[in-house]
Amino acid sequence: MGREDVAKLLHKLADSLARHNAIDFIEQGVKVNIKVPDVVSLELEVEIESDESSLEIEISW
Repeated sequence: MGREDVAKLLHKLADSLARHNAIDFIEQGVKVNIKVPDVVSLELEVEIESDESSLEIEISW
């Protein structure tokens, strides 16, 4: 997946959280709507290595 495609997906996720208090996903061809409460926990983890880096975003409730 290209970087710009990832950015579009993250924007869509952020918009859903901000506007609808829910997230829609397609899981095995079925649309799933996940309700998200007003208060959540957010964990960001950054790993930087010489040959590879990663960013993990975890939202839980």
